[in-house]
Amino acid sequence: MARKALIVALSVIATASPAFATNRDTTPTTTAPAGTPETKYCMHIEAITGSRLEKTKCWTREEWAEQGVDVDLDWAKEGVRTIG
Repeated sequence: MARKALIVALSVIATASPAFATNRDTTPTTTAPAGTPETKYCMHIEAITGSRLEKTKCWTREEWAEQGVDVDLDWAKEGVRTIG
């Protein structure tokens, strides 16, 4: 019986430990860096069906907007680098 109580106590300690805590906040922490209208923002895009290779495209903010992408919203997750 003491063994069962010890297992329960250790389980409670382990689940309450900060080491096991996860960050549930999924909001982006950063936005895309500022740039000129000519600055290209390189971001990961979805792979073509049947391919496992990840693709990266570099377009201006205007070109991303034409594709329906808000650079500031997606930068934290998909952003790679800027050019120019």
